[in-house]
Amino acid sequence: MSVLSKPYMHDEAAAFAHVESIIWPDGPVCPHCGNCGKVYALVGVRSKPSKKNPEGVERYGLKKCAECRKQFTVRIGTIFEESHIPLHKWLQAIHLMVSSKKGISSHQLHRVLEITHKSAWFMSHRIREAMRSDGAVNFGNGGGVVEVDETFIGTKQKKAKGARGYAHKNAMLSLVDRTTGRAKSIVVDDVTKATLLPILRENIAKEATVYTDEAKQYTGIDKDFAEHDFTTHSKGEYGRGVVHTNTIEGYFSIFKRGMKGVYQHCGKKHLHRYAAEFEFRYNNRAGNGINDAERAQIALNGILGKRVLYRDSLEA
Repeated sequence: MSVLSKPYMHDEAAAFAHVESIIWPDGPVCPHCGNCGKVYALVGVRSKPSKKNPEGVERYGLKKCAECRKQFTVRIGTIFEESHIPLHKWLQAIHLMVSSKKGISSHQLHRVLEITHKSAWFMSHRIREAMRSDGAVNFGNGGGVVEVDETFIGTKQKKAKGARGYAHKNAMLSLVDRTTGRAKSIVVDDVTKATLLPILRENIAKEATVYTDEAKQYTGIDKDFAEHDFTTHSKGEYGRGVVHTNTIEGYFSIFKRGMKGVYQHCGKKHLHRYAAEFEFRYNNRAGNGINDAERAQIALNGILGKRVLYRDSLEA
């Protein structure tokens, strides 16, 4: 049976039951007071009648806390909070985003899910927040190899006539741990040593071996790590035995094909969300033993405490 044929992809009650089983594995927890004891399930409650729905709409998944006496659903405190889009459509959107290697545009989401483009755009940004992982990593722990490189994409300022180089583009630093097959991407203001070195120190273990290209900002980083070596791309050297950055170049190729081919344009204020999306899919790819259904469940594990307001998505 197709994943898209699962009951929770089409039935609202099944959708709530599916999300509750992931967010509340040990039973409902009141988001208002934290009570995980006695909670009532309110069945058959309907919303107020309206012109569109004269008999109201059934409120699936509604609960009432025996302690604070407040009502709630599993949506509260998550990326789904106060969304008028049915939960089963949210689950469809999450599956489409995590299973599409290079992403899926909000225009395609709005056509597939039969919602407005504005709603699809906001929905996709909320889902990217669920994919985002906070905090530093410890790549190269135990003496492993970490590849480091930066890439440039989009436009942060108008390019001067006749100007060359990448000064007008947005910069992103990425790290790939060869042992775990995981990546970490950080949007940066520039690629100077003063900007990059603190990030490397925070995310790479001191006992790690670091491979980069010949960029000057990496000169002398062997003082911070066990070993540092590089390839000289300007001389046509892209690999010297185990010394190369081909793994991270492959990561960038997927990222850029998605950004240019699917999303086409992205300003700096949203770049960190797109970076999180591609990082999430790379870290939870089939090569790391994770299939599409499991990837969607991992994304659902990240929905708590990441509510995004529409005005914030415009300003961030």
